[in-house]
Amino acid sequence: MTLGDVRRIEVETGQTDFCDFRLPPDPGYTNQDDDPIWRDNAFQPDGTRRVLNKQANGDCAFLGPTGCTLTTSARPLVCRLYPFDYTADGFLENLAPGCPLELLVPGQELIPTLGMSREVAESWRRQLYDELLQESAAATEPPSPGRPLAAG
Repeated sequence: MTLGDVRRIEVETGQTDFCDFRLPPDPGYTNQDDDPIWRDNAFQPDGTRRVLNKQANGDCAFLGPTGCTLTTSARPLVCRLYPFDYTADGFLENLAPGCPLELLVPGQELIPTLGMSREVAESWRRQLYDELLQESAAATEPPSPGRPLAAG
């Protein structure tokens, strides 16, 4: 999640305790050599990254009985982009692993079924990397009078 994601969720929900910095459950996830912008900007020096909290059963804190309870405009960019697989350079040829394609009926295509378009997803992908880079740049700038420290 980016700091922009946090701010959008805070505005929509009024909540402030919905995320934390944690290590990935799979240590291999930190090996992002194919996407150095992600690797160098999504992770803290201790290897943690900002993620949404989970319910007791392991589901996302914002997962309800009929799906995500956040509006699309407040949903984290990485969530909006799923099931696309991507790097800073663009979309990869195949969709992200783990998407339950077996639930589709024969002849049904996933992206249209989800009501997504590649063009909108591309704008979200660019926004994600812009926010990562802006947050990283803000974190390395010394604070100046009247400018708050980056939250994080």
